[in-house]
Amino acid sequence: MFDGYDSCSEDTSSSSSSEESEEEVAPLPSSLPIIKNNGQVYTYPDGKSGMATCEMCGMVGVRDAFYSKTKRFCSVSCSRSYSSNSKKASILARLQVTGKPPTKKAKVLQKQPLVAKLAAYAQYQATLQNQAKTKAAVSMEGFSWGNYINSNSFLAAPVTCFKHAPMGTCWGDISEHVRVEVPNTDCSLPTKVFWIAGIIKLAGYNALLRYEGFENDSGLDFWCNICGSDIHPVGWCAASGKPLVPPRTIQHKYTNWKAFLVKRLTGAKTLPPDFSQKVSESMQYPFKPCMRVEVVDKRHLCRTRVAVVESVIGGRLRLVYEESEDRTDDFWCHMHSPLIHHIGWSRSIGHRFKRSDITKKQDGHFDTPPHLFAKVKEVDQSGEWFKERMKLEAIDPLNLSTICVATIRKVLADGYLMIGIDGSEAADGSDWFCYHATSPSIFPVGFCEINMIELTPPRGYTKLPFKWFDYLRESGSIAAPVKLFNKDVPNHGFRVGMKLEAVDLMEPRLICVATVTRIIHRLLRIHFDGWEEEYDQWVDCESPDLYPVGWCQLTGYQLQPPASQSSRESQSASSKQKKKAKSQQYKGHKKMTTLQLKEELLDGEDYNFLQGASDQESNGSANFYIKQEP
Repeated sequence: MFDGYDSCSEDTSSSSSSEESEEEVAPLPSSLPIIKNNGQVYTYPDGKSGMATCEMCGMVGVRDAFYSKTKRFCSVSCSRSYSSNSKKASILARLQVTGKPPTKKAKVLQKQPLVAKLAAYAQYQATLQNQAKTKAAVSMEGFSWGNYINSNSFLAAPVTCFKHAPMGTCWGDISEHVRVEVPNTDCSLPTKVFWIAGIIKLAGYNALLRYEGFENDSGLDFWCNICGSDIHPVGWCAASGKPLVPPRTIQHKYTNWKAFLVKRLTGAKTLPPDFSQKVSESMQYPFKPCMRVEVVDKRHLCRTRVAVVESVIGGRLRLVYEESEDRTDDFWCHMHSPLIHHIGWSRSIGHRFKRSDITKKQDGHFDTPPHLFAKVKEVDQSGEWFKERMKLEAIDPLNLSTICVATIRKVLADGYLMIGIDGSEAADGSDWFCYHATSPSIFPVGFCEINMIELTPPRGYTKLPFKWFDYLRESGSIAAPVKLFNKDVPNHGFRVGMKLEAVDLMEPRLICVATVTRIIHRLLRIHFDGWEEEYDQWVDCESPDLYPVGWCQLTGYQLQPPASQSSRESQSASSKQKKKAKSQQYKGHKKMTTLQLKEELLDGEDYNFLQGASDQESNGSANFYIKQEP
């Protein structure tokens, strides 16, 4: 095993460098009156007709698409911000509209002006047009998971929590004290040499390593991705004819390094010999570009459309809607997402479907084999089953931080249900959404009360606090039977405070640094580090939109760092643009008719989740009606 050891005494130091390039934002045309609204850019002849100005941020947009009955705000976040600081916000809005120089006090509160918002949109468009260039493995703004974990003593969710991620089902006994062979960067030899290091700390795929011989000296500790191509099991150098050279800092400590290694490594664990092969195999994905699928229409959640796989990154698909001529109308999701299906799925279960104007498949496009899609649990609909007008509680797909009072609007085949949020539905049902009966995103009546989660009542319902008994009696409806809901709770392994990488489902092309802040059975509350709680998301523990720390680095996807990583000066020019992009996506998902009907709940009231509730970290069978104790 140690035949590859080389006792060469020369010193060396090797370094690697990576080039980072910043994309230039295309200038916006100055000759046209441009209005930013609902995720799109519109132009009007006079630039004023049918327009409104947000009283919080001063953004100009189409009046009918604004929130609240009085059309005073451009987004949910602006309405909430206004309600919490209405006086200062209105002063700021007037300053922005009149163009007068703001006072120092107002400047502190100032949100992005319209030009900055348009620049953010232009940046997004430029990103889409340069997809290959932006998918670099280098994280934004120099963010380092290792430094972030070390400086704050954070704990990352283990890889075994993510069965859909590479190595999620075959991580094995990789833990602290496992030894590996890695490049020796503390050496002056002209060739690449290796040395043995031990894992000091694990954070997802990332490991903090310490070279053998340093004992308690952490001076040369370093973080690396354990699935990287330069990480090998002990014995690899001997088998490959590579030299093992001790770091120059400690070369003087021992005269017989071979004997030292034999003593240190006897009985120690290392990586399986086929570890790299397993990593490679786990990163092979069956979905390929040019495959056709049915996917939810992001502008009309009640229906699906045909889309084509444009690219595959780490099992995540960039889908381009088939009718998109410039190929910018896209949708990101994981290949195991419940939002995508095989061609013909909608027709088979009675789901609404937007027929394509394209009469025949484009050259090279082909239908994805049905067996590649995630399977749902078979259900028996012949006995007692869900019926139309039954009430339940459901995660609002347009505002994933809330669980709302909801109604079953249509029962489809194969266990699928069309659900509407009470008090916020369009008259034509165009904002109904589809959940399977076994979906972890729907709950029986009383789930939120039992688990101390703030339930969002129907818009306009005035009898507060909301009581299900009264509401069922007043509406002449019944609750869906508890026994029909999915109560299975896997041994997921998540704990409150664990770090991970999570998709921002309001803008699913983004993956962000995130934290688990609550656990209710199998339901996780995901908080995006550096962002306000209003952007939190309720997500299932087995969601394919959650990934281990280091997933982005491993797959080459771009990770969005915590907002607090930016300096105060750059926040206004960078982080706030990303925040606005998030806010715009809330509006982008809500089409024009939905925006008119789905107004801000109790205009300006901010519903927060109760504090002090015990977070159940149950594993195994769960009863939704057992009160959780601390």
